[in-house]
Amino acid sequence: MARRKRPVARRGADGYWHVWVTVGTKPNGRPDQRHISRPTQDEAEEAADELLDSLRQNGAVPKAGKKLTVEEWLTTYLDTIAPRRCNPGTIYDYRSKLRNWVYPKYGHKRIDRFTPENLDAIYTEMDRAGKASSHQLKVHRILSRALDIAMRRGHVGRNVAKLVDAPSADDVKTEAMAEKYALQILKVAADRRNTVRWSIAFALGLRQGEAIGLRWHVDGHDLVDLDEGVIHVWYQLRRRIYEHGCGGSCGRKRGADCPDRSGGGLMFVKTKGKSRRTIPIPEQLLPAFRTHRRQQRKEMLRYHGTWPDHGAVFTTVDGRLVDPRDDYDEWVSILLEAGVPKRKLHIARHTAATLLLAQGVDIRTVQKILGHRDIRTTQGYTQGADELMKAAADKIGGRLFAV
Repeated sequence: MARRKRPVARRGADGYWHVWVTVGTKPNGRPDQRHISRPTQDEAEEAADELLDSLRQNGAVPKAGKKLTVEEWLTTYLDTIAPRRCNPGTIYDYRSKLRNWVYPKYGHKRIDRFTPENLDAIYTEMDRAGKASSHQLKVHRILSRALDIAMRRGHVGRNVAKLVDAPSADDVKTEAMAEKYALQILKVAADRRNTVRWSIAFALGLRQGEAIGLRWHVDGHDLVDLDEGVIHVWYQLRRRIYEHGCGGSCGRKRGADCPDRSGGGLMFVKTKGKSRRTIPIPEQLLPAFRTHRRQQRKEMLRYHGTWPDHGAVFTTVDGRLVDPRDDYDEWVSILLEAGVPKRKLHIARHTAATLLLAQGVDIRTVQKILGHRDIRTTQGYTQGADELMKAAADKIGGRLFAV
């Protein structure tokens, strides 16, 4: 079919076919033209058609000049753009996923030639490797966000991630712990250091980083206010990943193995969005919190002059921050002593959600207490809550109507 109203390529003295395409107007009022050069006339005119189609569909075309590769742009995105929204641990996770699934086959490809079919191939390969659909979805979201910004900045004419169906994450059944196990754990934890840390895990469903990241006060603000009976969940304690101090020239994969490594260690990270919340302390826990604070003040006097000034609620005996790994090991130790089968620490949060719903607490209130961004996450706990309520009803019925 003949091309109509399209630029026609002309053969130059260099043997290549050349075509100039007007894509807009420059700030000085002159036409903004792009020069295309290809070995054959068909290739040159096809490239011109693609450029004009992009202009018609998206209202813009990629910037002129040398095009970035997929890896170059994603590296720029992770180095200079994503850190304003994401913590170092999240960035590290993003780099790992892209390094494993995107860069090997498509990292060298020009970003403006990255296609929907390339994305389909990535997700198919992940599926064949047995990666969960949630894992595939995370890769898709990373690419979609990075390509969206690339389009806004003129590096690509379209976001190809918007042209494919995102991998659908399977619904995950949230598992809660039986109430009797929770009581056994709390009984054992009552004789451990930082007892309240485990009480709030089951009562308020704080995430691990939120619990060990609680602070008494920061910049004149009381974040654990025992007079008002509230906790302001404004921080999380995270382990910062070591970065390459050599710029990557050492050849080692992990920043922690770099001879000139930088960063690393524990750090407080501000919570964002719905995770930043204020929740009431159960009245029954206030005496335990006050006892904990008195004990900590005695320790501060014992280590006077060396106690770190971080305001953390939960610390080691000499005032150091509680390492997440040590916190998990303590959890495992408590489970073992309580005779409870080994479970992930996060199950305490699931249990808190289920127990709240089973007691008839409104689902929107539970969402706020737990800091869920999406109400659908909270709804995932309703099945377990229904089972608890049915068991309670059967128990009452058995007592009232036993024959």
